[in-house]
Amino acid sequence: MNERMQITILGLSMSSSWGNGHATNYRGLTRELLQRGHDVHFIERDRPWYAENRDLAGHLSAHVELYSSIEELKDRFSVAVRESDLVVVGSYVPDGVEVARWVLNEARGVTAFYDIDTPVTLAKLERGDHEYLAPDLIPDFDLYLSFAGGASLRALVERYGSPMPRPFYCCFDPHEYWPEEPRELRWDLAYLGTYSHDRQPPLDRLMLEPARRWPEGRFAVFGPQYPDSLQWSPNVERDPHLSPGLHQGFYCAQRFTMNVTRADMIQAGHSPSVRLFEAAGCGTPIISDYWTGLEEFFELGTEILVSRSPEETLGYLQAMPEEERLQVGRRGRRRALHSHTAGHRAAELEDHVHEAMERRAERVAAGRD
Repeated sequence: MNERMQITILGLSMSSSWGNGHATNYRGLTRELLQRGHDVHFIERDRPWYAENRDLAGHLSAHVELYSSIEELKDRFSVAVRESDLVVVGSYVPDGVEVARWVLNEARGVTAFYDIDTPVTLAKLERGDHEYLAPDLIPDFDLYLSFAGGASLRALVERYGSPMPRPFYCCFDPHEYWPEEPRELRWDLAYLGTYSHDRQPPLDRLMLEPARRWPEGRFAVFGPQYPDSLQWSPNVERDPHLSPGLHQGFYCAQRFTMNVTRADMIQAGHSPSVRLFEAAGCGTPIISDYWTGLEEFFELGTEILVSRSPEETLGYLQAMPEEERLQVGRRGRRRALHSHTAGHRAAELEDHVHEAMERRAERVAAGRD
């Protein structure tokens, strides 16, 4: 699809990556859409914790608009929503249900729900938690862009009536993530991620316990919201926030990087984290917990390493030959470049929107709209 589109995205945040993994994904996708000739405007709720931690590159700042209330959103952006060819509402948008109802009522073009948290969303809906999406809204979106594939897509159709759910996995921007040579390795194993109570047990088992057992090793955990009550080994470096501009250098300073997955995403499967592709883009070997579908994104043992115990993690750190370690990183990078860049996702989005437009035209011709 080559026609220029007017695209409006209402998402959690693109201006700040503090405490969320949404921003870097939105930035890469937006950059590629702009380069492909589309007009993209991103609208986000102004929040104090994001306002205090703005880290958006200047060349994208003109495409971000802030609002302070639902009333201001409706007053300032109704025309943009009505005139856009595509309007996207993202997961975890504050007052997301009200925002989505308003968008579905106002929009004349294709509407999409962009779920960067699909397994979490579905688990919330099962519990009757409608924090940012209600079940009755799902059939009304022309398109459901899901960060998870597999069973999650079937549930969206069979249980919630989505007319067009499509896998739309996270991605990385090769302009931001690349191998740095020569490398100055500061850590044997490091992890980047916001604290979550369900992700902490595997992090402890697969990384922090190995750190306790190997005091000579060098480890790091970077990310916000970790409780003050947590006890860290002396050989684990901590930093509460790392701006995206420093992520590439962080990955390149690691012998291996750690990936651990939230419980809802493990249960759903087919839910890769953006950190997988960012680290792979830097050519850094990844040690990950296992979840169903991981092998669809990377070949186990050759493009990514799987650990199920402290012993397995220590085995990689202490016994893997250096050339084999480097080969795992190179293979992972090739795979990420082949299938998981922001450019791939921008092209996929064009195809999905084109299909949604065709479906709408067929419904109109059949007199169903």
